[in-house]
Amino acid sequence: MKIINRVGVLLTGCMLVPCLLVAQSGTGEVPGNLTLEQCVEYALKNRAAVEQAAIDETIGDREINASLSGWLPQVNASFGGTHNIKLQQQPFGDQIVTLGQKYTSNFLVEANQSIFSSELLLASKAARFRREQLDQNSLNTKINTVVDVSKAFYDILLSQEQIRILNENLSRQEKQYQDARSRFEVGLVDKTDYQRAAITLANIRSDRKRAQETIKAKQALLKQLMGFPVESDLNLTYEYENMQREVLIDTTAVPDFANRIELRLLQTQRELLRLNTSYSRWSLIPTISAYVNYNWLFFNNEFSELYSRTYPTSSAGLRVAIPVFQGTRRIQNIKIAELQEQRADIGIADARKAINTEYQAALASYKSSYNDWITLRDNLQLAQEVYEIIRLQYDEGVKAYVDLIIAETDLRTTQLNYYNALFNVLASKLDYQRAIGTIDVN
Repeated sequence: MKIINRVGVLLTGCMLVPCLLVAQSGTGEVPGNLTLEQCVEYALKNRAAVEQAAIDETIGDREINASLSGWLPQVNASFGGTHNIKLQQQPFGDQIVTLGQKYTSNFLVEANQSIFSSELLLASKAARFRREQLDQNSLNTKINTVVDVSKAFYDILLSQEQIRILNENLSRQEKQYQDARSRFEVGLVDKTDYQRAAITLANIRSDRKRAQETIKAKQALLKQLMGFPVESDLNLTYEYENMQREVLIDTTAVPDFANRIELRLLQTQRELLRLNTSYSRWSLIPTISAYVNYNWLFFNNEFSELYSRTYPTSSAGLRVAIPVFQGTRRIQNIKIAELQEQRADIGIADARKAINTEYQAALASYKSSYNDWITLRDNLQLAQEVYEIIRLQYDEGVKAYVDLIIAETDLRTTQLNYYNALFNVLASKLDYQRAIGTIDVN
């Protein structure tokens, strides 16, 4: 297989020793030539979605701590002052007694300690599931990052191979054009041969220009997915032999629902809804708290003397709040919570069916892509042999130039289709791995 061996030597020869992957530093340093594994590792540290998920996880942990802080003592202080413009008067027998003084003020400090609260009990029980949900959201983002970056990486490699093939074809076609022009000038052939060569040459140049422009957009997408600096060059490297070895995967595996992060997220949400239903049922349970306070009171008819003397009071006690009647709110809340649980159960059952459908589709896509790749691999060798034979026959005057053009076009098409099939099977392999829940983010 001449063309395959040539590609392997070319890619291996062009491959540089990969630089160690490091995050972007303050000096603007970025990695050098990157393998797929390094691109994924870089993205898992620098992609915006991954960083946002990590921040969301920290925010969620703070929210959990805030909701649980109600179990700790709550200390409040308040200050107030009043100018009694018209004091209260009260008749006592034949006398009218004025109550109070013109100026009053107070400073209150009170500490409350929750002993039992259904709301705080719900927060305590939900904390574990909430943290699991945050972890699962981060894991889901990382899985998507691995798949998205890998596909974008393969897409760029495909474009690079297309450009390389078009460059090889361009070199051959330029030589054929010059040969056809020379033959016409000496009268061996008519001008249609070099005119056809000129048309083919222009088409190849157009295809190459299109591929060169397209790869810029693909590189911009990969940079975005990786969180790579826009102003830095992104150079990729890959061993062709590794690429061929990674095509194979065990197609007898079945999806493990426990490994599908989407289903685990739904199950965690189901647990949170179950706790919410319990909370609605707990709403009749009294809320119990203890308190102690100290209140400094100030009275005087002269504002300047208001704080010259204090009259403190203090108390401690127990508060029990019992929701005796709330209309039908408690019943309605319980029914709503139960219906939300039922809806979540339906969603989980449907998610299992969707995962199975995704698995079947991914498996079918992988098998068909793999078959296409094997077929085109064999066709590539045949197309190379046919082209070499027809080129020799044309040089000897046995075949017409149009036959050489057809052979050249067939070879170029087969080469492009081969690499397109190779990267398609690698991309479909990723979809299959995600479907069975084996994407590794570590």
